[in-house]
Amino acid sequence: MTSRILSLYRTFEARPLGRWLFSRLVCWKAPYFSSIAPRIVSLAPGRGEATLRHRRRVSNHLGSVHAIALCNLAEFIGGLTTEVSIPPSMRWIPRGMSVEYLKKARGTMRAVATPTEAAGEIGEGHECPVRVEVFDAAGEMVFRATIRMWLSPRRT
Repeated sequence: MTSRILSLYRTFEARPLGRWLFSRLVCWKAPYFSSIAPRIVSLAPGRGEATLRHRRRVSNHLGSVHAIALCNLAEFIGGLTTEVSIPPSMRWIPRGMSVEYLKKARGTMRAVATPTEAAGEIGEGHECPVRVEVFDAAGEMVFRATIRMWLSPRRT
């Protein structure tokens, strides 16, 4: 069974400006992400990709993308990838995130999220780490994070 989010994404993806509109809808549902205006590139079970355009509102005093903007991008795509990768009977919430800042982040950032293990239906809660790697326009990794997602059955 496909998640509602994945079905919605597939509907929008096929239309002009569909991925942009889908990204805006996610930001409407989770308003905090609007502060970085992320853009979905692709979304499928086991892998998600999003971008963040470098502009003044996400910059720090060094002229690079702010560390917390990178964390927001990681949580944005990590959460969406988790949502479309788990069975509809499960739910998730981030429990923690470890991050590494590898070099100054300048230009458009591209984040790729991949769960580190398959998430099946389990009758009790368990942790599922999601790895997010962020690359600059030259393809160099500037940031990486591991988000500890807590998965549990949805209440009926």
